[in-house]
Amino acid sequence: MDKNSIIGFVLIGVIMIGFTFYQNRQYKEQMEIQAQLDSAARMEQLAEIAMDSLKRAEGLVSAGEMTGVKVTNMPAYKDSLLSVARLADSELVTLENDKLEIVFNTRGAQPYSVRIKEYKAYDSTDLYLIKPQMSSYDISIYAGEYINTKDFSFQLAEVTDSSIVMRLPFAQGGYIQQKYSLSQGSYMVDNQLSFVGMDEVIPRNVSMFDIDWGVVIPRLEKGYKNEKQYSKLDYYFTGDKKPEEMGRARNEAKRIDSKMKWFAFQQQFFSAIMTAENEFSSADLDVKYYEENDPSRNLMACTAKLRSEFQASSSETVIPFQFYFGPNDYQVLKHYDYRYEKIIPLGGWLVNWISRFVIIPCFDFLSRFLNNWGLIILLMTILIKVVLSPLTYKSFKSSAKMNILKPDIEQINKKYPNEKDAMKKQQATMELYQKAGISPMGGCLPMLLQFPILFAMFRFFPASIELRQQSFLWADDLSAYDSILDLPFRIPLYGDHISLFALLMAVSMFIYSKMTSSQMSDDPNMAPMKFMSVWMMPIMMLFICNNLSSALSYYYLLSNLITMLMTWVIRKFVVTEDKVRAEMVANQNKPKKKSKFQQRLEEAQKMQEQMMKEQQRKRR
Repeated sequence: MDKNSIIGFVLIGVIMIGFTFYQNRQYKEQMEIQAQLDSAARMEQLAEIAMDSLKRAEGLVSAGEMTGVKVTNMPAYKDSLLSVARLADSELVTLENDKLEIVFNTRGAQPYSVRIKEYKAYDSTDLYLIKPQMSSYDISIYAGEYINTKDFSFQLAEVTDSSIVMRLPFAQGGYIQQKYSLSQGSYMVDNQLSFVGMDEVIPRNVSMFDIDWGVVIPRLEKGYKNEKQYSKLDYYFTGDKKPEEMGRARNEAKRIDSKMKWFAFQQQFFSAIMTAENEFSSADLDVKYYEENDPSRNLMACTAKLRSEFQASSSETVIPFQFYFGPNDYQVLKHYDYRYEKIIPLGGWLVNWISRFVIIPCFDFLSRFLNNWGLIILLMTILIKVVLSPLTYKSFKSSAKMNILKPDIEQINKKYPNEKDAMKKQQATMELYQKAGISPMGGCLPMLLQFPILFAMFRFFPASIELRQQSFLWADDLSAYDSILDLPFRIPLYGDHISLFALLMAVSMFIYSKMTSSQMSDDPNMAPMKFMSVWMMPIMMLFICNNLSSALSYYYLLSNLITMLMTWVIRKFVVTEDKVRAEMVANQNKPKKKSKFQQRLEEAQKMQEQMMKEQQRKRR
């Protein structure tokens, strides 16, 4: 690099540094000017707010003089009828059918409490999905001035056995109307929000209004941890296969900037769902969970800040909504054809498919004839085992043969103790398996095919409302944990109680693992796998299931017991050593047809031998 090039690069560097310094100085000056402008704007805004407050105070005094009400420290409104509605007393009115009892407050024309009649809370008290005063629902809109409907007492315009109509009138004409309708046999409340004759009140350029709905969901179940784990907030976009979810035992907030069809405040077995016929334009969703020791026994606080489109007209503008207050029953939710049933956590696509088309229909079928859910689970377990018996038979038969051939396998291991003879050992083992008619995947593949069913059960039982508060043997609620001993302390990851079903399940898993581990090789390399299957897995399942649904532990216990029985019968009467040895002798006289696996193994062995010969030749 010559002298001129160096000087050129230095000058370029000086220019860039100088330009950067100049830009920073200009930016600071611009920020100072902008700060002054913002400060002036804020002062002007505060002045406008102060002036508006004075006008409201004057209007409120006038309204108080007309109504004879003493006014102190209350906001005033430009509209005299709004000022009157602000001071009017509220009233509670009830809408009910055979499923629900909903109390509405004329203050804001909003739900005050929701009781689901057919169910009880765990402590046998009435089941309130929304306890009195634990819901806040309001509409915010600009009608010459910003108003929130929760600030006003609506007038009762109509009350029938199936509907309630409440209105908020304006001095310039027109009114906001809330109509709630509830049909017999339904958990769905139809809501019509109407703006009647409001074209003179609401400016034409106002095309949006806001909805704020906050609900505190109480604890309704026995186990806090299990109830919290299966409670969440869901939201659904039109056209999607299933809703999105948030929360699930952790605090979470989310902004939705696209159109949304519905959202659900979902407790483990019950939900409050709001649906917009014309979709919400945007939403801010939030869910927060209370601690287990909350004195009011609240579970979670859910809020939804929504925006919806509308256009005021000279006659009537109606915006339809629907509220679902009811159980998370798969068939009930599916009946409404909004994909509500997808909020039930049944797992991924394969596990979900098994739950929807195998487990749930089987449960529903058996429940038509029996009312003992412990017996239903037993029969369902047997039925599943019978359906899977062709696969499990092959697996058990293969395992039994391998157990019989264990001494032969040990002889092969002694014959080829070195790592360099690994291919020969593998080939000899495969030849022994072929003589005995054992497929290398014969024991693994059938068991792998059963895992989706085990996962489906893991998802189904804790989310099945059919099992809620159903007792069996010592368990008083199959949807929650069973306890034979409440501990005076809490064991980390385990809990403060001992679940007998979980304990028996772990013991049965231990015994079955001991049975199956006997066929494993005594090779030291297999010791960690034996330890995992015999000790670690039962202990892990004990800790996991101690706080989960007792029906789940009961099902796993039954499954283990039936599997052990089938294994014992097959080993004792079906696959005996004499039969296996006879089959080996018969197979020796048959033409040997090598499997693709064995062909690949032999090819790999030949390549290994060739590489070893090449290495020995190079050393010479």
